[in-house]
Amino acid sequence: MAADEDDAVDLTDRHDRWRWVCPRRHTDWEPTNHHFWCASCARAGPETEGRFDALHDRVTGDDLAREDVRLVTEAGPYDRDLDREGTA
Repeated sequence: MAADEDDAVDLTDRHDRWRWVCPRRHTDWEPTNHHFWCASCARAGPETEGRFDALHDRVTGDDLAREDVRLVTEAGPYDRDLDREGTA
């Protein structure tokens, strides 16, 4: 499933932070190095991996891979190399 306007995640919007969660349903994740990292998962112990590759959408129930999520901030796209908009 490719990202569209509804799949754009505003990293500064608290509603988007509630909607898009890590696989264990935490909201304190961050994008990093073409994947995601969750602080709560990382603190849970050595048996829990903080790194993950897809966000879960609480509204639709879908999981979106890192390359399919369009991350935005107030300043614009978070990482243009993963933003497929305008590519052939």
